[in-house]
Amino acid sequence: MNLLPDTMLSIYCLKGLISDRQTFPQGFLGNWQEDDHSFLFFREPQPDFVADLVHEDAALTLVDYYCMSYRQWQGTTVEPLRIGRFLVTPPWLKAVAGPDEYRLVLDPGLVFGNGTHPTTCACLAAMEIACRAGSVHRLIDLGTGSGLLALAGVKLGCRQVVAVDVNLLAARTTHRNVILNDAQDRVIVVNGRAEVWCGVAADLLVANIGYPVLRDIITGDEFLEQKWFVLSGLQTREAEQIRALLEKLPVVVLRHWHTGRLWHTLLGCVR
Repeated sequence: MNLLPDTMLSIYCLKGLISDRQTFPQGFLGNWQEDDHSFLFFREPQPDFVADLVHEDAALTLVDYYCMSYRQWQGTTVEPLRIGRFLVTPPWLKAVAGPDEYRLVLDPGLVFGNGTHPTTCACLAAMEIACRAGSVHRLIDLGTGSGLLALAGVKLGCRQVVAVDVNLLAARTTHRNVILNDAQDRVIVVNGRAEVWCGVAADLLVANIGYPVLRDIITGDEFLEQKWFVLSGLQTREAEQIRALLEKLPVVVLRHWHTGRLWHTLLGCVR
């Protein structure tokens, strides 16, 4: 996608979902769909195209327009980032990992998942603990976003990784990052719902995702088929509710991280 920090983005927020068959003009970057809204990204303003799109489809309504830099969209400076033993670097910058570090090339594109969220560090620490314990060969990453945790699993020695995201743009971004890290033979990217794919056989389930989805995952029949689990993306009250549900299951919560004053991450295993 080659979005540099100062690249300007034209973003149109529309109420309604746009067909996957829709064609777009040159300079179109992607369509982020969230609930019943579509966010169209372009390299330059496209008022006429968007006006025609809304005129031709009565189900679409233009809600707002934004113009900002890629740096502003990401909410942080896009630069090499050290998270524990991982060095996360964008593809346009050269950064050399230390002798005990893992280098991940990550282009977050237009999705969220550049490694700066407080839950990311906790998830990586939890994954390292599980992988060091041994017998973690297959990993499933639910709500993969940019694919950071899935690719970290590869660096930690997982032979098979399934990265799942319901958002098509996120799945495409992850696929690009898999290629950037030469991990095509280890990672399968799926555009689908976490609740559907959580039953894929794995030694480690990682889900850095919203509370309603996590609740559905751990109350499903397939949850106990995993050896290890990392559950994250939880705020304080939500973490309490998830722990209450886990207490009813034959599992053990081994570690509980509380990061950024708000976010919680749980590492556990099935008895």
